[in-house]
Amino acid sequence: MEAIYENMGYLGWVHFIAAVSSLITGTYVLLIAKGTAFHKKVGYAYFISMIVTLVTAFMIYRLFDGWGIFHWFAILSTIALTGGMYPMFKKNRTGKDLKQHAEVMGWSVVGLYCALISETGSRLFTEYMMYIIPIGCGLTCFIGARLIKRSLKRHEAILT
Repeated sequence: MEAIYENMGYLGWVHFIAAVSSLITGTYVLLIAKGTAFHKKVGYAYFISMIVTLVTAFMIYRLFDGWGIFHWFAILSTIALTGGMYPMFKKNRTGKDLKQHAEVMGWSVVGLYCALISETGSRLFTEYMMYIIPIGCGLTCFIGARLIKRSLKRHEAILT
């Protein structure tokens, strides 16, 4: 464990802090009431911390000594973040836009948890990572899908 945090460097720490901030704010936004001013503030905090997380992710090459699978997932995460935020920058938002925002941003948070599991599994549990990563990510996606579906139902009046 010591070797991991001793060798992170400045960029690694910025990435780590932004990712933890994204996990906290993203989880919170997923669970709180939608459409409030507080939701918007915490949501923008998630958006900004995710931008920092993704930019730094594209600058880290230590694990694979070059471009690796986590970079491909960072591209996917960038697409999700863009797709989830695009409707919020439109002037005339429809219920469909709000539903797209809620659903895609929810999956953005789920993907972030899968990244946490994958990073932890590949760095700390290398012997068992072939079991930990697929099982952990599968369970995360299952639970995330249920939370997103429940959130969409709970806020159906806002999203239509």
